[in-house]
Amino acid sequence: MTITAPLAAAAPDSDPGRGRRLSVGPSLGLLPFLVFIGIFLVIPTVTVIVGAFQSEAGGFSLEKVRALGEETPLRALRESLVLSFTSALVGAVLGALLAYLVVTAPPTSILRRAVTSICGVLAQFGGVTLAFAWIATLGFSGLLTDLMADTFGTDPNGSSWLYELPGLILVYSYFQIPLMVIVFLPALEGLRPQWREAAVNLGATTRQYWLQVAFPLLRPAFLGSALLLFANAFAAYATAAALVSQGAPITPLLIRSALTSEIVLGQANFGFALALEMIVVVAIVMGLYAWLLRRTSRWLG
Repeated sequence: MTITAPLAAAAPDSDPGRGRRLSVGPSLGLLPFLVFIGIFLVIPTVTVIVGAFQSEAGGFSLEKVRALGEETPLRALRESLVLSFTSALVGAVLGALLAYLVVTAPPTSILRRAVTSICGVLAQFGGVTLAFAWIATLGFSGLLTDLMADTFGTDPNGSSWLYELPGLILVYSYFQIPLMVIVFLPALEGLRPQWREAAVNLGATTRQYWLQVAFPLLRPAFLGSALLLFANAFAAYATAAALVSQGAPITPLLIRSALTSEIVLGQANFGFALALEMIVVVAIVMGLYAWLLRRTSRWLG
């Protein structure tokens, strides 16, 4: 007994590399994800950065980056920022109110399950399908356009506002509102009933509870969700491309024009510069979102 016990205790240490070999196993599961990130995120980002600082001959040049200060790119950037900010504001406010109505229902209620399921679907409903749905409803000779023409005597051909910035804001809000419900609902669910009970026991009214307890706690989550909506709208392309067939009122469509234009050739590197501009804006927004998310996680957990 006095001999085998030390031997048994020393047996696990007889192979010092055993623990290191075992710790490699879980890391292998990240390899497909890292490959995916490298192919679809790192390589395209590096390609855009390199292309933005290249001339048509292939040498280093700041010409395309300087061109971002011209009137057309600045106007497209301004329209993109207005579109993203407005649709994010509309989606954040209306989505937060809808999320509050959802969270007041019991977790097992059919209404709550139905609303969250519908929001999960509508948040991903975009692109050409969404654009066609709005064109068929409010576009030229659309269903609602014809109904209003028959009822109120409006122009049966409709108006062109749907194909301009106001129309893009309306269409983008269609998927921004359900996305806000999905990302903001966990923060509302994180409000503990004990906090409201404690506030009431201390003599606080409902208004004081929301202004002095709930709103300060929800502010980082609300602002972070709004920033996520901003980035989502700023990077959206397919819906706007299907609605706006001519012209380039926003930066993603200006990139398309630079890459596919048959009138002005050799603008591929200018498209890279525009894409680099979008990467910088989205990186700033997502950095702020991550910072606000860390603040929210302090009490949400």
